[in-house]
Amino acid sequence: MTPDGLLNIVQQAIMIVLIMIAPIVGIGLAVGLAVSIFQATTQIQEPTLAFVPKIVAVLLSIMIFGGWVFGNVVSFTLQLWGEGLTML
Repeated sequence: MTPDGLLNIVQQAIMIVLIMIAPIVGIGLAVGLAVSIFQATTQIQEPTLAFVPKIVAVLLSIMIFGGWVFGNVVSFTLQLWGEGLTML
């Protein structure tokens, strides 16, 4: 394998990881923003109020997007194995 081929694989892997985590992180960010606005307007400074909704939102988004993420990982892995077999 050439250095250019390895760099291409690493670049694809990073892009796939960024695309896969975007919805999960985006939902966590949106919930965190909503909770922080709620805390600022009501002046409730309870630390658990900041963490529990974000944890629940991220877990729900993992349940929703988990199959899609797993499918992308399997597809990328099969693609790598297919390219690796043709390089031998």
